[in-house]
Parts: sequence; structure tokens; C-alpha cells
Amino acid sequence: MVTLSELQIKEVIMMSDGRRLGQISDLEIDGNNGRITALVLIAKDKKSGFFGKADELIIPWRNVEVIGTDVILVNEVKTPTLYSEQELLE
Repeated sequence: MVTLSELQIKEVIMMSDGRRLGQISDLEIDGNNGRITALVLIAKDKKSGFFGKADELIIPWRNVEVIGTDVILVNEVKTPTLYSEQELLE
């Protein structure tokens, strides 16, 4: 079994082009069955400002291909979904 803290130290990388997406900050878990539904990453290209919060990158669990010793390879994240506080308020 792998713990969240062990997953958080692994770099998440796109298989198709080798792009580094960042590291896991949290997991989305289905409360009914206890299964992981998505990985939550802090968007690597977005930095939080003084009062702002960095955007989150949500990767569905079905897109995770390999969990290695130091990386997590994901597949087909063509246009990752970014959720910002502004979009959540709308």
C-alpha cells in the first residue's frame, strides 16, 4: 500500500511529451467506496500571489498509467482542467 505522503514526493510526468506537471498536493476520493478518483496537483506554471491561491490541476485516476519509485506517469492529459477560485464562485 502507498500512502499519500509517499505519493506527494513523486513527480507527475506526462507520458506523451515528458512534460513535468508537478507534485501531488491532495487526492479526490469517492466517499461511497473509498477509491481514488483523481490526483490534485498545484499547477506548475501558476504561482500563488501574496493574497492569491495557486490553481489546482485535476488529473482523473483513469489517466494514471504507472506509479514508479520516483515518478507517476499519466496519459492523455491534453488540456488539464484548472480550477481557480474565480471559476468556483461563478
